[in-house]
Amino acid sequence: MAFKLKVNGKAMSADVDPDTPLLWTLRDTLGIVGPKYGCGVGQCGACTVHIDGQPVRSCLLPVSAVGQAAITTIEGIGADPVGRKVQAAWTELDVAQCGYCQPGQILAATALLKAKAKPTDADIDAAMTNICRCATYIRIRAAIKLASGQPQTA
Repeated sequence: MAFKLKVNGKAMSADVDPDTPLLWTLRDTLGIVGPKYGCGVGQCGACTVHIDGQPVRSCLLPVSAVGQAAITTIEGIGADPVGRKVQAAWTELDVAQCGYCQPGQILAATALLKAKAKPTDADIDAAMTNICRCATYIRIRAAIKLASGQPQTA
């Protein structure tokens, strides 16, 4: 079945089964490889994308559920002013170690800052449920604080 999708501001078409997870539609059909496969059960967050600005685990979402919603991946998050700030903070603080989970981390952090411009440490802990196997959580928190214009805490 053909699905018309809006990905990173561009109209795209994917001819896939309606139950195909959005992650595989993006990666295998559309060639958008920023969202990563991690666990396949929505726990790790490596596959996080935005659907109309909200973070979603794309490994669980069937492409048929997207409808006309706008999909944003790491490849397109820099077009958003908040996303651009988050990416700049990630780079400035050298957050990534292996980098595998970082696209999902950046998408989750951007959604957090769009919902709450000056998050507390508790807000960050509650929103940042993505898993980083390299345990860069201290740098992730510092980058979120930097992107929000707040003093960084260790």
